[in-house]
Amino acid sequence: MADNIARVFADATMPDPARPLLTWYDDATGERTELSGATLANWVAKTANMLVDEIGAGPGESAGVLLPPHWQTAAVLLGCWAAGLTVTDGPAPVEVLFAAADRVTEAEAWPSGERYALALAPFALPLREVPVGFADYVVSVRAHGDHFTPYPRGGPQDAELLARAVTRATELGIARGDRVLLDAAAHPDPVDWLLAPLTARATIVLCANLDQSRVDARVTTEKVTLALT
Repeated sequence: MADNIARVFADATMPDPARPLLTWYDDATGERTELSGATLANWVAKTANMLVDEIGAGPGESAGVLLPPHWQTAAVLLGCWAAGLTVTDGPAPVEVLFAAADRVTEAEAWPSGERYALALAPFALPLREVPVGFADYVVSVRAHGDHFTPYPRGGPQDAELLARAVTRATELGIARGDRVLLDAAAHPDPVDWLLAPLTARATIVLCANLDQSRVDARVTTEKVTLALT
């Protein structure tokens, strides 16, 4: 097991960067977004570069993340961890804050430096109206570089999060190389829906507003080997 999250992510993508690593469904909207390991790594690198170059954030600093399970949340979290930041979802002073558009009011109570809002819209479309005091994450992040060299020691959370992820992978029955379908409502913790599969080098089919009547067909279509609904 690698000793930092960035290394675990790199190891999960390395065997075949072109294979689907995270496939996102929202059954309320009909959205399906598929990201290869290479594509997700590109978003992660851009996020980390934005944190370091635009904000000057780095190891020892913190990021607030008020986001639901989503493929863009994966990019934000992995980008923060690559840059050595500690991630929190509870009110605390932070250097940077990422919030879903529907949680902006909640985010305003947080002491923070830079603030980014996410529409979480299909095709990574930008916000129609950017909240006052916030920048649009998908607009800002696209201006940054496609490659980032993570800090080799990882962040202060890495060891604890990875230990939890390995335990959860075992508890959930995730085996090496699985393709795992997860109900986002049943598994909202990113340790479950993101890190546990990555530690097992499994690929992810993450489903929001999951329509149970579609599960069997999706298992077949996506070649799922384990469904956690």
